[in-house]
Amino acid sequence: MKMLKPQSIMPQLLKGKMEIVNSQINSISVDAESNHARGKKLPTKVEIQNWLANYLVEQLDLNPARVDVSIPFERYGIDSAAAIVLVGDLKDWLEIDLEPTLIYDYPSIEELARHLNDSIRAEYS
Repeated sequence: MKMLKPQSIMPQLLKGKMEIVNSQINSISVDAESNHARGKKLPTKVEIQNWLANYLVEQLDLNPARVDVSIPFERYGIDSAAAIVLVGDLKDWLEIDLEPTLIYDYPSIEELARHLNDSIRAEYS
């Protein structure tokens, strides 16, 4: 029986192990990856604005014609508790993490939609 020298088989073993590791790495599904990164269509600024406007119409029983995207959420009666709920629902719709204080940093539909559009595109482009 022919004996193999460890130094002669080591490169083949390492190559085989690396191929297995690379194969496993390529097949891993990262849980933290969002649906947007997996190819789901990203919403546009207009779609985000429409979602926010429709949200206000439904939640506050507003006439859709009275919703102005430049008016601060506060003027629609969105207080801190309602803002947290709105951001939570928006987070669910967009399927991304959002800060609960987002509405205070971007206080109108227009500003919030612009910020989210820019952020989403920067992150998933």
